[in-house]
Amino acid sequence: MQKSIYSFLIALLSMLINANAQKVYNLNDAVKTAIKNSYDIQLVENSLAIAKNNNDYGVAGALPNISATANENKTNSTLQQQYTDPSRNTTKSGVEGTTLTAGLSASIVVFNGYRIMATKDRLASIEKQNIALLQGQMQNTVAQVMQQYYNVVRQQAYLITIEKSIDASKQRLDIVNTKKQVGLANQSDILQSNLDLNALIQAKQNQILVIDQAKADLLNSMVLPPSEQIIVNDSIVVFDQIKLADVESKMKLNPSLQSVEQTININQFIEKETRALMYPTLRATTGYNLSSNKSAAGFSLLNETYGPYVGLSISVPIYAGTAYKRNYKNAKINTDIAKINYKSAEADMTTAIFKTYQAYQNNLKQTPIEQANYIMSQDLLGLVIQKYQLGQATMVDVKQAQQSFENAGFRLISLRYAAKIAEIELQRISNQLSF
Repeated sequence: MQKSIYSFLIALLSMLINANAQKVYNLNDAVKTAIKNSYDIQLVENSLAIAKNNNDYGVAGALPNISATANENKTNSTLQQQYTDPSRNTTKSGVEGTTLTAGLSASIVVFNGYRIMATKDRLASIEKQNIALLQGQMQNTVAQVMQQYYNVVRQQAYLITIEKSIDASKQRLDIVNTKKQVGLANQSDILQSNLDLNALIQAKQNQILVIDQAKADLLNSMVLPPSEQIIVNDSIVVFDQIKLADVESKMKLNPSLQSVEQTININQFIEKETRALMYPTLRATTGYNLSSNKSAAGFSLLNETYGPYVGLSISVPIYAGTAYKRNYKNAKINTDIAKINYKSAEADMTTAIFKTYQAYQNNLKQTPIEQANYIMSQDLLGLVIQKYQLGQATMVDVKQAQQSFENAGFRLISLRYAAKIAEIELQRISNQLSF
């Protein structure tokens, strides 16, 4: 007796530990976790950080270049000097000497065909493009999490339908056993009822596996271990007020489309940068130089020069093998390609919106009908079981009613899920997913 109580307490403690290990996730929790952990978002954030770091006047070449140099050489040499007066001739060895040079220089581009301005604008467009890419990746991540989340809800709803059908099969088996006791049923009815019940129990086990795998997909989108135990208690509620005109009017807010639009701007600035190579470059320079030569013997024992300097330099491209002109033409072609890509992306997105909205509307229209079918099939199943209990219906009638109930339940949740997925996609395309 004590062993039984002890075993019961151990089992109860184990159940409590497992229950506490499971975490309940709602949609908001899942989305926040995914945004926090997503590797894809982290990669795009790093790209954006690089783009922000590069969006600087120094990178564009607008700031001066300042450099300092210093050099000192020590010498030990043999000195030989000859004059017209032989008496003055000198030959010495081990003559020590020091040469010191130092300088500070600064240069800045005064004019180069507005290339610096074009480069700075291009760097700003690259930053804007990466901002759009980050927004797009966040929208995609949120949409993926929502789809996986509602897939778990859908699969759990399927399980509920199967469990209700199991309850009906158990009720049918009880009726058959009761009828057999009074001689109104044979062994074949009992065997068939057990077979049908076992088939539904197996379907339930398979559905539990599907739910576990759906949860693993959800955990993967949240960047959590697939072995983590989570609980999702929710239902599918579809927002049925989306208008096609609203989605189409906000299509240009789509980050992917904005990214392609920034590609056009980037290529236009590359055109200006390439064209600027054909213009003269004017550069201003200034600095300070120091030169000192010391020698222990010779014509000059010390020679020093030092002082500031300032100057202007200009370089004019005259001929570069037509390379600049060809590069400029190529840049214009790349801009045209970017414009074509934008029009293509815009057309594809318009088609996707239209098709998704059609599916959205179709699912919304069918859902009330299927809801009524589900209620009627549930009532029909209860009525047929009552008639079967009274001997006014056959086992085949009960089985057909069960099948109708299961199919209606599956169709209803499938329609709701499909409508929800279409709703999510329309909100994603129009950049209206909240997170």
